[in-house]
Amino acid sequence: MKAVFVDDAYKVVVKDVEVPEIAANEVLIQVKVTGICGSDIHTYKGLHLFRKPPVIIGHEIAGEVVKVGDAVTKFQIGDRVTVEPQTGCGVCESCLTGNLNYCSRRGAPGLNGWYGTMAEYFAAPEQTVFKLPESMSYDQGVLVEPFAVGVHAVRKADIQLGDRVAILGAGPIGLLAMAAAKAAGATTTLVTDVIDYALEGAVGMGATHTLNIMNKQDWTTEAKELIGGEFDKVLVAAGVPGIVDNAISLLRKGGRCVTIAMFHGTQTFDIVNLQQGEKEIVGCMTYTREDTISAIDLIAAGHVKEDVIITHKLHYNEAAKGFQMVDKKEDSSLKVLVHF
Repeated sequence: MKAVFVDDAYKVVVKDVEVPEIAANEVLIQVKVTGICGSDIHTYKGLHLFRKPPVIIGHEIAGEVVKVGDAVTKFQIGDRVTVEPQTGCGVCESCLTGNLNYCSRRGAPGLNGWYGTMAEYFAAPEQTVFKLPESMSYDQGVLVEPFAVGVHAVRKADIQLGDRVAILGAGPIGLLAMAAAKAAGATTTLVTDVIDYALEGAVGMGATHTLNIMNKQDWTTEAKELIGGEFDKVLVAAGVPGIVDNAISLLRKGGRCVTIAMFHGTQTFDIVNLQQGEKEIVGCMTYTREDTISAIDLIAAGHVKEDVIITHKLHYNEAAKGFQMVDKKEDSSLKVLVHF
């Protein structure tokens, strides 16, 4: 089969590899479409914390079941599916309480022999696979995984009806987190970025306010002026220096900041502002099964405008072009899909 490798930093190639064998508890999926994620770009640049080249890249997927293991009971050939691309050990406290994203032995595509999704076929354990509603296209289905990230962040933020929410970063994860915040009841959503076309995407996705913060030293004051007050919750979807301190300064007393982005290096912030305002910083790591189910339901209900966030659909032979496009923010790209 054909598979897309990040062979080395900034080097994406298509190679022939063997179709993966499936275990008794696994299904084999013929991949219809995959997505290029921001974390894939970290691998592409050689910066990812644990997924290192050479590796078959990708973890977002929608496709059709073509083979099932002997112990599989919930799926059959022909099912249209997506995957929650993570596994736990199954026996630790985190796994037993439904938080396998905390598992110290958490597995993911591209690690320990588990091929990534950017290939003609992908093998996945039955418990990680989810059927797509008949009304949902494969392009919508591939958004389930990144949208689950936003759903999880919103749950960690405890966003409620009427909340004023700032989303820092208008990449695909930021836009999907905003969509999840709106679905949870946020009535004011301000999205910040340094790229105008990304902010136009935020408007298309339903943001009530946007702010380009390029070369603005006091943009947090301007953000609060735009909504006439402070924010109840802030979702950080850009891992740039100083962003957590910015988030804290946007919050009302008792407000909560949730960090979604992948960070490199340290973040400094005003501990006095945090403490005296009884504000909170909450970490956010992937999602749970509950979040994936919610993501499917919310997409099916029309809470994600896929025609806004999906800007490019490429053949797998063009994957290298797609990675460069996403990395360099070329051609007004947001979510770039790779079709097989």
